[in-house]
This record gives sequence, C-alpha cells and structure tokens, in this order.
Amino acid sequence: MELLHAGRDDHALRTAALLRRSHPADKELQLAGLLQDIGRMLRPGDGARHAVLAAEAVRPLLGERVARLVRLQAPAPADGGAGGADRPGEDAEAEAVATLRQAREAAGASGPDAGVLEDWRPLLELVAAGSCRAGNAMGPLGSPRGPVTDVR
Repeated sequence: MELLHAGRDDHALRTAALLRRSHPADKELQLAGLLQDIGRMLRPGDGARHAVLAAEAVRPLLGERVARLVRLQAPAPADGGAGGADRPGEDAEAEAVATLRQAREAAGASGPDAGVLEDWRPLLELVAAGSCRAGNAMGPLGSPRGPVTDVR
C-alpha cells in the first residue's frame, strides 16, 4: 500500500475500477489493473523491464496469476513479439490479458470517479491471504511471510 500511495496513479485506479465493473468475480484481474505500473516506481528509468519488475515484486505477495497478468499486460515489444503470451501455460490467460489491455486503454479517457486507493486494501489483503494459503509463504523480499497485516 505504501508503494501504491507513493506513486498514486489515477490511470491504474480507473483501470482497476473498470475491471471491477466488467469482471466483478475476477479479483486477480482487478489487482493486475491496479498494479500495472509499479515497476516504474521500483526502478525509474528502466522502462523496458518495468512489467517484469512489477511482476517479480507482486508474485510473492499476490501469487503467480497476478504476477503473470501484470507482466503480460504491458504493450508488446517493438520487435512485434506478443509480450510473452506464447509461453507454455500462459495462453490460457490470453483473454484476461486482452481484457486487461482494453481496460487500460479505456481508462486513458477521463471517466467516472475511480474511488480512492484505500478502497483496494481489503481486496489486496484477501488475495494475499489466498496466495499464502496456496503455498506462497515467502514474503516480497524472500523472507518468510508474516501475518496478512504485512500487506501494507
């Protein structure tokens, strides 16, 4: 939450809000929309790798699917690649990635109020708790994860 507050991104909030409306049951997809640009905050100036950095940062806390969506939603590389969507196990997410990219584009236009960042805290905690139960027991820095309250 501190990282999200530090780099407050209304575009990411609008993307997540659009995904919440269009895909209310897919909490991981919504969070991928919210977290789409944290790689730029983690290592400013490393634009070529920002999606990979973001994915590596969220994987230990929010799980493999959120990390994969964050990584794959980035625009395709200049060489015409698919942004990694052709790797084994990732083609099942192709529809979710397309939805995420469409929401990101739609969020570029000013739209309805996207709410505030704190509205997303309960969902972050819920997904983090589920990720921990699924065996993802390492914290974001590689240390054993503490209680769910460490989401901040």
